[in-house]
Amino acid sequence: METEQVYGEGFLKWAYGNPLGKIALHSFVKRPFFSKWYGRRMDKPETKSKVLPFIDDYGMDSKEFADTPESYSTFNEFFYRKLRPEARPIAESPAVFPADGRHLGFPNIDEIDGFFVKGQRFNLDALLDDPALSEKFRGGTLILSRLCPVDYHRYHFPVAGTAGPTKIINGPLFSVSPIALARNLAYLWKNKRSITRIETETMGTVLMMEIGATCVGSIFQTYQPNNKVEKGAEKGYFGFGGSSTITIFEPGKVTLADDLLKNSAQQIETYALMGDTLGSIT
Repeated sequence: METEQVYGEGFLKWAYGNPLGKIALHSFVKRPFFSKWYGRRMDKPETKSKVLPFIDDYGMDSKEFADTPESYSTFNEFFYRKLRPEARPIAESPAVFPADGRHLGFPNIDEIDGFFVKGQRFNLDALLDDPALSEKFRGGTLILSRLCPVDYHRYHFPVAGTAGPTKIINGPLFSVSPIALARNLAYLWKNKRSITRIETETMGTVLMMEIGATCVGSIFQTYQPNNKVEKGAEKGYFGFGGSSTITIFEPGKVTLADDLLKNSAQQIETYALMGDTLGSIT
């Protein structure tokens, strides 16, 4: 068991819990221009000086990096760094985690209601913004993978198949940290997000979503749509900030890993790396 060292924890508690903070949150923090402005700051050459202290403060293993810490010209370049292929081996299981982070698994989307805060309902229709797609995945299995600023910020395909184009749904950029979600779960379906369908041979249609968040104005896709993809192949990356991905399976197609189910039932996130086993075919 570990207690997370939250980047910007003081600011998050102020913005989402203090009356003055809430004024700032709704006036400009949630606005896309704020995140773009902050992102541009992290693209400036002088931010290079932040890289080595950040690595030291959070005990990061630079041996995993594809390039040396000194080679990054800006903090943002370091932030969406690539890793050596051997740093993230891909498990043999048919479904793997799409990103490094803290994961929650829900075997039935319809039963998420009240998980974060009693009385809050999970709105699949609003999340997907597509009535036909919502009907197809109602009662399906959902995995929420939360990335923090200290994590590897490239995301990968959780399954093998044919990946279609990405649909962008614009919106504000609230934080998706537990501090924020405990106050309003709707940030997941209000925020800017993207949806990609992956057609598989054995698990039906799988949805992969990237959720924007405060200081994450940029979601970059690096894959080529309408082509076959391998499990664990890179799909894209986030610009500066913490964010989340969501993976959704059709009902009855996947059985989540035992530890993920056990921990999630106790409202405990499971830390796992991209490529680790997510579940098996039902």
